[in-house]
Amino acid sequence: MAAVLVTGCGAIEEVTGAAQQTQQCIEAAGIVTETVSKITSLASDPAEVEKALNEGANKLTTLADDAANTSLKEAADGVAAKLDGYNVQDANDAVDALQKIATDSVAWVETLTKACS
Repeated sequence: MAAVLVTGCGAIEEVTGAAQQTQQCIEAAGIVTETVSKITSLASDPAEVEKALNEGANKLTTLADDAANTSLKEAADGVAAKLDGYNVQDANDAVDALQKIATDSVAWVETLTKACS
C-alpha cells in the first residue's frame, strides 16, 4: 500500500511540474508580446520605450530565475539580455529598436516555445 501511495505522489508531482512548466512557457511568450505591444504604443516617447524594454527584460529574468526547466531558463535569460541590450536615447533609437524588435520578437517567442517542448 505504501508503494502505491509513494508512486501516486510522484505522479502528482510530475503533473504539477508539467503544469507549472506550461504556465511558465505561456508567461514567457506573453511577456515578449506584451513588451512589443507596449513599445509600439510608446514609440514617440523614447524614455518610456527604454523603460518598457527594461521592464520586459526584468520580467523575463524573474521568470528565468523561477523556471522549472533549464532550457526555458536559458531561453528567457537570452531574450531578456537582448531586450536589456537596447539603449533608447532619442526618437531615432526608439524607431530603430521598434523595427528590430518587431522582427526579432517572432524568433524570440519561437525560441521560448521550443525551449518548452
